[in-house]
Amino acid sequence: MQTVAQSQSSTEADWVSRFADEVIAESERRAPGKPVVVASGLSPSGPIHLGNLREVMTPHLVADEIRRRGHTVRHLISWDDYDRYRKVPNGVPGVDESWAEHIGKPLTSVPAPAGSPYPNWAEHFKAAMTASLDELGVEYDGISQTEQYTAGVYREQILHAMKHRADIDAVLDRYRTKKDPAAAGNAKGGKKPQQQKKVDEAELEAEAGSGAASEDDGSGGSAGYFPYKPYCGNCEKDLTTVTSYDDDSTELNYTCTACGFAETVRLSEFNRGKLVWKVDWPMRWAYEGVIFEPSGVDHSSPGSSFVVGGQIVREIFDGVQPIGPMYAFVGISGMAKMSSSKGGVPTPADALKIMEAPLLRWLYARRRPNQSFKIAFDQEIQRLYDEWDSLTRKVADGSVLPADAAAYARAVGTAAGELPSTPRPLPYRTLASVVDITGGHDEQTLRILSELDPENPLASLDEARPRLDRAENWITTQVPADARTIVRTEPDKELLGSLDEQGRKSLRLLLEGLDTHWSLDGLTTLVYGVPKVLEGLAPDAKPTPELKVAQRSFFALLYRLLVGRDTGPRLPTLLLAVGADRVRTLLGA
Repeated sequence: MQTVAQSQSSTEADWVSRFADEVIAESERRAPGKPVVVASGLSPSGPIHLGNLREVMTPHLVADEIRRRGHTVRHLISWDDYDRYRKVPNGVPGVDESWAEHIGKPLTSVPAPAGSPYPNWAEHFKAAMTASLDELGVEYDGISQTEQYTAGVYREQILHAMKHRADIDAVLDRYRTKKDPAAAGNAKGGKKPQQQKKVDEAELEAEAGSGAASEDDGSGGSAGYFPYKPYCGNCEKDLTTVTSYDDDSTELNYTCTACGFAETVRLSEFNRGKLVWKVDWPMRWAYEGVIFEPSGVDHSSPGSSFVVGGQIVREIFDGVQPIGPMYAFVGISGMAKMSSSKGGVPTPADALKIMEAPLLRWLYARRRPNQSFKIAFDQEIQRLYDEWDSLTRKVADGSVLPADAAAYARAVGTAAGELPSTPRPLPYRTLASVVDITGGHDEQTLRILSELDPENPLASLDEARPRLDRAENWITTQVPADARTIVRTEPDKELLGSLDEQGRKSLRLLLEGLDTHWSLDGLTTLVYGVPKVLEGLAPDAKPTPELKVAQRSFFALLYRLLVGRDTGPRLPTLLLAVGADRVRTLLGA
């Protein structure tokens, strides 16, 4: 198998290697001899979902490739926990409409959901993501923006932005809709012309009231434009308006529209506020020396924060915009009922309950950032695991393609070492079927799994973990009750009595072969071979279209006799799970 380092030199190098090449070269140009800096930003305003995970996994994979090549890398994750609490999310346990009274406060000043062990809203939602990132092997330096702002870390940058507020306003003005003649006429008549609405609602709200006359762009108004928003000293909310500012003394006056409080502060000493988003982001690029940071589709359109930030970082903060690929949407195949009840899409923690960390890493590693993909919570997860196991075999026998080998290597480990894996990775669909039938009964599960390969029986369920646990979680949390497998307790005498001679003969052939075929491979040969023998063919004969119809009819008969439905788990697995004695009883022996 080619190593990641070897595959990087291939003309068919994967996307991670290509970005690593570019980032290393750019870092050496901008900051020779210093660590390479990549960055992500996450807002703990609610459950951090699998789409947000792409914000982390894209730079993580690039950073890890750079580490593998021997470079020092810092992957910064900025927790945007000093952002305003915008709204009460639907369906979060322990949260009701009373949380609306906190709208406008920093996320770290909002109480955590009832019953949470964490001190505030932001820490509650950061905790689940932090645990998931640890399980995924993501190495990073976490930065709390609450801590940065309240400690005065960005004071010089804030004062600089306020001093150059007119220049910032001029940059923003380039993206405002030009006045048309009709609008100009309205303006003369005392009506304000229409302006371009921001793409990002969060940006719109962040800039609202920062001395602005319009919520659309954060500019205008009698006091002019201010790129800084204080949190109120009385109610803690950001529903404040800066009414004046003096560059020399840094004296700032503001009023709060929520509670009426007014205050005069010296910005050179004041730490209870933040730059508005479109200024905050490029300020941090320059302050941290970020070389690589991706952005979502919503931040990459004309007038959006990434585009505008590129001009602000250069013209205001004398910095350089990071290399920033746009990343596409991450969808869900089969929305989980478990997560729907929470009022949101599944989180990384939800995914890691039903799949192992290497598989989840692989889903992000194998697709370029601008390619959308889906994460399966429905039956598709079984096919994904089959594909993963097939790739594992190709890696083992050396038949894997270089780019696929690189994606696999990035999935199973990092520069720091291999991630935990299942010692005996039995097929996920088999494990799911077994725990479905046994209800998770350990003794029964071990009996069945040990019979899958009689020549190399499973000695302990721990050999099949954690994959076994993930399959059990999938069955119990994602498969609807009416799709679960319930084995009949008594034979279906009416159906058995209605069978014709061919039907009875097919059952006899199956029962006669049970003892000599009692393994997963053996039973597979047997159930597919019975219809062939009935047609006078050898058990290993290639199936014809007519034979496939006969096989489907035979399979449906077995399902009806065993589980009372026309379909179910794969028959060889089902037969093993039911057990030879019970199979004989239910098939009328």
